[in-house]
Amino acid sequence: MAVVVVVAAVLVVSAALLALRRIEKGPSMLDRALGLDLLTASLVGAIAIEAAWSRRTETIPILVALSLVGFVGSVVISRFVAREPDGDGEVRSPEEVAAQARAADVPRGEQFGGDHPGESDEADGDRRERRNRS
Repeated sequence: MAVVVVVAAVLVVSAALLALRRIEKGPSMLDRALGLDLLTASLVGAIAIEAAWSRRTETIPILVALSLVGFVGSVVISRFVAREPDGDGEVRSPEEVAAQARAADVPRGEQFGGDHPGESDEADGDRRERRNRS
């Protein structure tokens, strides 16, 4: 049992150190959010290892609460980052962007202005012509 606990502890500590490095280096907010999520998961793992080693069940509510905080935090950050500013300065959610694209009959993926790899120049010209008409 001691060997398993030591190996698990080493893996959790290395994951926590890598998470701290990701939080420090960044470069974007999503990278830092990912690092915080990994740090929370590492903390949950460390508490679980300690609970297994000492054979205590009192820490289960702590594990559940930390897991929920990590999950909800990740979802909130991803929803916040997913909102894009509109050309008018308005902030629109991805659902609003998709609904507007469906209403305008814009092909999927084009509502964000992305290129479609593998398409010919003829298809590109058709797309420009369609944009100019609207």
